[in-house]
Amino acid sequence: MFLVTGDFGAFIAPDLGRVDPEHVAGVHVNAATAGFIPFGGVPEGTVLTDAEQARLDRMNRFLSDGNGYFQIQATRPHTLGFGLADSPVGQLAWIGEKFHDWAHPAGSIGFDHVITHAMIYWLTNTGASSAQMYYESMHTDSWPTPSQVPTGVANFAEDIAIRHFAEPLNNITHWAEYDRGGHFAALEVPDLFVDELRAFFRTVR
Repeated sequence: MFLVTGDFGAFIAPDLGRVDPEHVAGVHVNAATAGFIPFGGVPEGTVLTDAEQARLDRMNRFLSDGNGYFQIQATRPHTLGFGLADSPVGQLAWIGEKFHDWAHPAGSIGFDHVITHAMIYWLTNTGASSAQMYYESMHTDSWPTPSQVPTGVANFAEDIAIRHFAEPLNNITHWAEYDRGGHFAALEVPDLFVDELRAFFRTVR
């Protein structure tokens, strides 16, 4: 099988390749973080390109100013969940902020898309359960082992993966960088996203 994922899926799909490499022919990720970025700081003497330094700076800004939602979901997901279940406006704000801030350029995703995604959480009452995975991922002692599954990485304009830090854990066979698209690349730049997938999967057929 071939796996195409982003965000939290970029944690899960590579791990599926580690668990069952005989049945995973290739993994493609975007919006990749853990396993694809420096963990515990950048070693002294590391040489980064200008683009990589910009990604590192963006990551550090996120950790200092944009990571509050992650910390809440990773520590008190059900406390948050009561508020999200009680207020449709709260649920919309919780989701809408990310669609606004993580798009490229910011605010470029239309309101219809935002409210549709927020409604999925609201109508299914899954605000708390969707936050639970943050708690579980942060309360485990496991750390990924190196994978031999061919892995493609797309870095869109707002992504922060750095190849040097991705290669020890992943068999990187394709790496592409774009100056368009944000965290929601499949929604924001669908034509570019499809071309990217085709380029990667041609290499692993």
